[in-house]
Amino acid sequence: MNTSDESPNTETLTAEDLPQTPLPSASPGAMEEYYQLQTQLYGWTLGMTGVAFVSVWFFYSLGTALSYLIGSCAGIVYLRLLAKNVEGLGRAKQRLGNTGLAIFIGVMIVAFQWKQLEIVPIFLGFLTYKAAIIAYVLRTTLTP
Repeated sequence: MNTSDESPNTETLTAEDLPQTPLPSASPGAMEEYYQLQTQLYGWTLGMTGVAFVSVWFFYSLGTALSYLIGSCAGIVYLRLLAKNVEGLGRAKQRLGNTGLAIFIGVMIVAFQWKQLEIVPIFLGFLTYKAAIIAYVLRTTLTP
């Protein structure tokens, strides 16, 4: 006895019920856009590194500025490794490795062992790529 005020019998779908199709690979246009973003982030990072290097050299010393530059170069290498890992995510089942963390730890160990290097400028230099990403996002968000 089925009346109009009863709710119909609904089935619950599981993952096995859905068609198993592979995810489409990124279109050439999307990869071109990704490479443009990558280039812009490198440009922003290098620009911020240059401005900060000159500023630190002017206000502090050449040794402090060189420490900052070493950290910034390590940050750029880390950004490059991160970009390569992100680029390869669509093609193969990879996970982000600890290579970037090893770069940071290696630079910090060198700074601890070598008395001429300063730890805080190296650390802040390493974080320059993050500041560049934030500046890029703010610029693209706030400008039409």
